[in-house]
Amino acid sequence: MKKFIAVAVVVFLAAGVAYAKNYEVSKKAGEFDVVVTIDKNPPVTGDNGVTVSVKDARGAVVKDAKVVVDYSMPAMPGMPAMNYKADAVQKGDEYKAVMNLSMAGSWNIAVKINAGGKNGNMKFTVDAK
Repeated sequence: MKKFIAVAVVVFLAAGVAYAKNYEVSKKAGEFDVVVTIDKNPPVTGDNGVTVSVKDARGAVVKDAKVVVDYSMPAMPGMPAMNYKADAVQKGDEYKAVMNLSMAGSWNIAVKINAGGKNGNMKFTVDAK
């Protein structure tokens, strides 16, 4: 019995180490390198904090950009499409926004960046629980 408990504890701890607290996506968006971090992994129904980090081609932090997080769920039988937008606010070297995912399921996320006359767009999908 002690051996079983010891193995269970090791498996539980290993699973905890593998579990990431935040959901993170890194992609190119035009000339920008963008990292989007959602404060819950997986994202959940309700409020999810979003942090966007934007760097230029030289690796310098991009400040004073307009960053918008568009999130949507396509139409399904008996339900119209849902489309929302959150303007991200600059805080230090990052941009912060809150997405309110109104239901569980697959959401399309588009992060749009405009800085110094250049535009970038990155897209990804999350499954909210």
